[in-house]
Amino acid sequence: MSDNPNHRCGSVAVIGRPNVGKSTLTNALVGAKVSIVSNRPQTTRHRLLGIATFPEGQLVMVDTPGLHKVQKRAMNRVMNRAARGALEGVDVGLLVIEAGRWDEEDGLACKVLEDAGIPVVLVVNKIDRIKEKGELLPFIAQISEGRNFAAVHPISAQKHKGLEALVKDVMALLPLAPPMFGEDEITDRSQRFLAGELVREQLMRQLGEELPYATTVEIERFAEDGNLLRIGAVIWVEREGQKAIVIGKGGIRLKEIGAKARIQMERLFGAKVFLETWVRVREGWSDDESALKAFGYE
Repeated sequence: MSDNPNHRCGSVAVIGRPNVGKSTLTNALVGAKVSIVSNRPQTTRHRLLGIATFPEGQLVMVDTPGLHKVQKRAMNRVMNRAARGALEGVDVGLLVIEAGRWDEEDGLACKVLEDAGIPVVLVVNKIDRIKEKGELLPFIAQISEGRNFAAVHPISAQKHKGLEALVKDVMALLPLAPPMFGEDEITDRSQRFLAGELVREQLMRQLGEELPYATTVEIERFAEDGNLLRIGAVIWVEREGQKAIVIGKGGIRLKEIGAKARIQMERLFGAKVFLETWVRVREGWSDDESALKAFGYE
């Protein structure tokens, strides 16, 4: 624990519409992969703490699902509740947007943060993708007009650009306090939870547009066997046709998903992993509140 009387510590909610890079930013600040990332919207489905420890203080990052304007299914409603619930008791909000783009869902995320009555830092992500750099300042000025942001930071979370200045400004908004977590802790989630997320990440990456939206992962077994972790993961879909997509011809898709997820697990857990995967069908689970609860959705 820190003996520094000037040590700052507090919780920082990372809010924004789907697919703006909230999880990439959280991972970049934590310095480890605690939140899964893919090019698909709605990759993050749970509220998750990422612990970013620096000499001057500790940021307890609350990574959240993207806020949806349209809430067609129970899944969307649960994710919106998780995102809004993440703001309870936080010290600072990061509104993450994509450079050069602002739409209704960005406005919704901004309103949610304004209503929370906390300092809001505007984080303009993916600046490396802007071809005409001269467009960035007028864009930021337009977004900032009539809004009281505590600070504005253009960054590239993926390329780790602009993060030091962002940390400095966020830290200044936090209370003087000792760290909440040990410096070797990176998340409040269990290895079992992270294992399920790493399988789900590979589903999204390997299947791309073919991926059935209603796919989730349940870890049925997580056992330590000496230096080996034995993990059994069930991939749940809603229809037999979706099961065939996930398994692939001759089981090749499922093998690839399992192999890539196992490599990520071994990297994160620092241990050898024996991973088994199965695909099962449960009709309509993504629009069934009790099924969502059973699968660990808050």
